[in-house]
Order: sequence, then structure tokens, then C-alpha cells
Amino acid sequence: MESVKALRADGRRNRERIVAAAMELVARDGAQASLEEIARKAEVGSATLHRHFPSRRALLEVVFRDGVAQLCARAAKKPGKNPGAELAAWLEELTVYTATHRGLAAALLAGPDGLAPEEICCTAMVREVLDVLVKRAAAAVHTSATTDDLMLLANAIAVANENDPATARRLLRLALTGIRR
Repeated sequence: MESVKALRADGRRNRERIVAAAMELVARDGAQASLEEIARKAEVGSATLHRHFPSRRALLEVVFRDGVAQLCARAAKKPGKNPGAELAAWLEELTVYTATHRGLAAALLAGPDGLAPEEICCTAMVREVLDVLVKRAAAAVHTSATTDDLMLLANAIAVANENDPATARRLLRLALTGIRR
């Protein structure tokens, strides 16, 4: 796949229109938004959409990139005095964010397999940050709790409670009481 920077001006414009249309339709319909409808809304052909985004997952990674990057940046701050509480707070923020952004949890669970390096973003960023937080909080977290376990837990709760962030938050807090030492 071509790098975004290597695209001609018309290719960049097409890509930007595709992403804008996808953001709108994913917000309305979730991650299963019609790719054909996205192409129509962006005023490009289906082949153009697939040339820029060979898979639905590649498009979703771009759609969710900025919000996830901001979420990860907040977690990257210097550690405080209570790493266990920081881990729990960030997992809560991740869960609420994914519960309110239809389809993000499924995209994160899918993983980065098959994506070009410039497309890998959301999943890799979240796993990297979560890995750091889990290591920092090792003394406060059950020894068998892994990054993958916590990612799966947060995303499962978000999927089960899409559009209901209050319930997602409550269930995550309940579940996290079980991982504490």
C-alpha cells in the first residue's frame, strides 16, 4: 500500500473524503457501516476505497486513530504514587471510550494482522500503553492478569454495553475488584 505522504494531491483528497465519510457513517452505524455507502458519500468508486483501504479493519484503524492516540497520550504521563489506581482509571477510560465509539472494541480485538505498518495504530498503541501500565502496577495486580487479559476484559465489557458508558464503567469497576491482590 502506498504511503499517505507519497500520494498525489487527488489521491490525498480522495483518501481524506473516504475517512471523513467513514467517520460520519461509523458514528451512525457502527463498525459494520456499508463500505459501498462510505464510497458513495465520499464520491469515489468502490475500487478507489479499496485501493486506499484494502480491508474494513484498515479503514477503522484510521477512523479511530486520533481519539485512541489522545487516550494513550494521557496514559503516557509520568507515573504517580498509585500505579494500580492509574491502571484501573485508564482501563475505565478505555472501556467508556470504546463503549461510546461503536465498533472500536471489535477493531481493537481484531489485532494488527494483515495491516501495513502505517495502518497499525489503534491496537498497537493501546497494547503498548496497557503493557507499560500493567508492568508499573505489577505489585497491585493479580500475577496471572496479563495485558491481553485486561484488553479482552475492557473490550468485552465495551462491546456488551455499546452506547451505555455508565453500565460499562460500573461493570469494569466490578470486574477489576477481582484482579487486585
